[in-house]
This record gives sequence, structure tokens and C-alpha cells, in this order.
Amino acid sequence: MRILFVHPNYRSGGAEIAGTWPPAWVPYLTGPLRRAGFDDIHFIDAMTEGVSDEELAERMAALQPDVVGTTAITPSIYAAERVLEVAALTVPNAVRVLGGIHATFMYGQVLAEAPHIDVIVRGEGEEIAVELFTAISEGRWIADRRNIRGLAYRDGDKVIATEAADTIKDMASIKPDWDILDWDQYKYIPLGTRVAIPNLARGCPFTCSFCSQWKFWRDYRVRDPKDVVDEIQALHEKHGVGFFILADEEPTINRKTFIKFCQELIDRGLPDKVKWGINTRVTDIYRDKELLPFYRKAGLVHVSLGTEAAAQMKLDRFNKETKVEENKEAIRLLRAADIFVEAQFIVGLDNETPETLEETFQMAWDWQPDLANWAMYTPWPYTPLFETLKDQVEVHDFSKYNFVTPIMKPSAMERGELLNGVMKNYRRFYMRKALFNYPWRGTGFRRRYLLGCLYAFLRAGFKRTFYDLGKAGYWGPQTAKKVEFHFDESRLAAADAATDWVTNADKAAQAQERRDAVRAQMKQRGESRKRDRIDVE
Repeated sequence: MRILFVHPNYRSGGAEIAGTWPPAWVPYLTGPLRRAGFDDIHFIDAMTEGVSDEELAERMAALQPDVVGTTAITPSIYAAERVLEVAALTVPNAVRVLGGIHATFMYGQVLAEAPHIDVIVRGEGEEIAVELFTAISEGRWIADRRNIRGLAYRDGDKVIATEAADTIKDMASIKPDWDILDWDQYKYIPLGTRVAIPNLARGCPFTCSFCSQWKFWRDYRVRDPKDVVDEIQALHEKHGVGFFILADEEPTINRKTFIKFCQELIDRGLPDKVKWGINTRVTDIYRDKELLPFYRKAGLVHVSLGTEAAAQMKLDRFNKETKVEENKEAIRLLRAADIFVEAQFIVGLDNETPETLEETFQMAWDWQPDLANWAMYTPWPYTPLFETLKDQVEVHDFSKYNFVTPIMKPSAMERGELLNGVMKNYRRFYMRKALFNYPWRGTGFRRRYLLGCLYAFLRAGFKRTFYDLGKAGYWGPQTAKKVEFHFDESRLAAADAATDWVTNADKAAQAQERRDAVRAQMKQRGESRKRDRIDVE
């Protein structure tokens, strides 16, 4: 059976300005599929290669696959649906499969708007894909699909979702097939080297209201650090990877595992050959402040901190459990350890004003991170925060849910004014850094890295790809009121997200509710018995 995976062609001018990122979902799926005996697997990275629908159709027609699979986060869902529409028109006998976080929770809406999709894989895909693809190869998937957990599909006029599959418990079984990728295509611009995105753990024990990762992965599981370093060593030696970013939401959560991971890198002499970066929480930096030089010795050079918002009230709203003053100290600690630090700010909520945008700039400059990023609040339609804000959501075009387009309109600002305020922050921050900081900040690796980051920003700005400015028609403050975001107004409001998805956090909350209910009931009975005794006396 011939399998074709396609990464949809979607760009937003966000994270991709720093490089071309390898779509890690493909190796993590093809690894177990190859071990299950599927050896005729092909991949087209339509995003990196800029493949048009016409070219994609030609390549599909040449391959004649039996299965076409793709994936999507929320902003790329329409591009992914289009991939499978092209497949339906070009290779109509192929089974068309969609996976990813958006379809996992919004499968009802997806199947309604894209009838050419045969089946959706919900949640972690490795084990489900092996079972589904085996059934397809044996010609029994239609008959057996109700018995395969983790699927959603149409049966006549009905949408059927089977019971959720278990999460992967044997983390040693995760062995990605990195050979499937064409590594000449994937470069990290600041260092001019090939880049990879391996995975140390899955899930997150925290439940930030704006985040969906803890919901998608459902529970928190950690891989053996030696297995992950085996991957990284092979990526360097076989594919020339010189920089990697751990895909984990917060790889430092499990302190003991993270230390073992760093030590394993050091023991193999990899820090001299491969540098790396992570996203993590301010609280972990505080906790590990004495270990930061050790992390730097292991090759960690870039930490992106979720400082998130300027005002403490916003941090509380996001359930971040951090304090504003802690952000500045965490940045200072990282810089003292010679680790580049990037501060992430979320802007664009309903209470955003020109004054709060200015506040985030003043904080960024006061804290002095090496890099700063202002991301537009994006209300993923399956997060807790969306439930509280959905009545205020006016834009239902998911292709714009990309952290660079102002989906939410602040009460006191127009969307163009919000974009202009964010661009003003970027201009001032990086202009000052370029003139007074980066060229004079140390020598050797530090200076080269900072100048490489600046080059990536300037390159994206010159091409008008940064924040999709070219498409929006933004050319500076004079165009703030003329910006056109090209929202597809024909898109309907998001359907309610699936409610059959239970995470460990949900189970814990339900268990606590049950315990509280029992305690309340016991207390009520005790008070009742006490009254009875008083009445008898």
C-alpha cells in the first residue's frame, strides 16, 4: 500500500521568519508505520516547497497513493482541507485522512464543511494510524471503523466519533523516522544551520486557560533522555542538524529528567556540535537558577519565556501563576548564565489600550531580554478562555487564528491601531538593540547569534512577510486605519468543541468535586444527626 503524507501550504509571517521548520509530525508517524511493515511512504512538504494546488495534483497523480494524510493546527485547517480536496479530485480511490489538534476537537464542523475527508484521527496519532492503515491495507476499514478507537467519520448523515484511544504509555516505542525528510530544506536562519524539533515529553501538567496542549495530549509523559539524545546524535551525524528546539510545552517541568537529558548531551560531547532552545516558565528558571550554567554547558542557548502579559491582572486571567516582578529576575538570571532570552507578550484582549501596549514596551526595555515578541491573543476554539470570550469573537475565519492577526478587537482600539501599536513596539525595541546592543554585545558566538536573529527580522521585514504585513497592506502609522485583514466573512461561528475528551486534569477536577460533594454531604448528615440528638434530649 502506498502512503502519501502532505504538509499543507500555510504561512502567516510568524514563527517561520526564523527559518524553515521540519514538520515533526511526519517522522513521528512514519516511524511506527515502517515498523508495522509499511515501506512505501512518500512525503510532500507543500509549505516549505511552496507547492501550488496544481503542482500538488500533478505529484499526486504521478504517485497514485492508496492513502493521503495531512494534519492541521487551527490556522492551517482550510489548507489541510484543500489538500484532501485535491486528493479527492486527483486520486479519488485514495482514502483521505486528517489528523491534528483542530480536527481532534472540531471534527463535527470539519466533516460538515469538508465532505471529501474520509476519516479523522483524533489525538496522538502513532498507534491509531498503524491500526487504521492496517485496516485500510486489508480492505476492511469501512467495516471495522466503529471498532477502531480515536476516529471520527461520517456514516450517512451522521457524524460518528469512536471512543478516544489510550495515550501512548510505552514512551520507548516512540522512534521517529527522520530519514523521511529532505534536510536540505530546513534551516535555522540565526545560525545558518539545519534545525530539528525533537520531543522529550508529551503533555503538560499545567492548565493555562489560553493553551490547548494539555487538552490534546491529555496526560504528562516523559521519554527516556537517552532515547532522545540518541535521536539528536543521529540527527547531527546523519543529517547535519546543528540546532534543535524541544517541542515540549515546558521541558523543564521534570527537573530530574531535564538534568539527565543535559548530562547525556555533555557526556557525548554534543554541546560543541549542536546548540538548542526551549520554551519554559518563569517559575522553572527561578527554581533552577543555580543550574543555569550547567544547562548552558549542555548547549542550551535560547530560552523563550512565557511572560505573557504586562499587567498582573492579565497574568491571573491566564492562570499563569507567575508574578510580574519574577519575569524581570528570570531574564536577568538567564542572561547572567549567557543564555539568550526571549520574552513573549500576549496582546489584544478586550481591555487592551494604547497605554497597555506602551506598558509592555517599557517592561520589555526595562527587563532587557535579548529578544521580545508580541503575539496577538488567539482564541483557540477549544480552550477554556474561549468559552468565556466567545460572545466577543467576531472573526470566524480560522486561517487568521495565527498569533499575528488581531482576531479580538479591543474595546478601545480598532484592529489596525492594535497592529500599528505592536509594530511600533517591534520597531523601537529592535532598532535600539541594533544600534546600541547587538553589534557590541560580546564577541564570538553571542554576537553572531544576536546579529543572526536581527538578520532574520530584517529579512522578513524587507520581504513584507513579517506579521503578514504585505497582505494586510500595512506600511507604517500612516496606514493604521487602512489595514485590510481580508477576513473570510462567509465563515460561520465555531461549532462547540467536542466534550468527549477527558484529560488527567479533568479527572482530577472531577475527583475533587466528588470529594467535596461527599464532604458536604457528610457534614450535612452530621449536622442533621446533631439536631436529632438535641431534639431527643
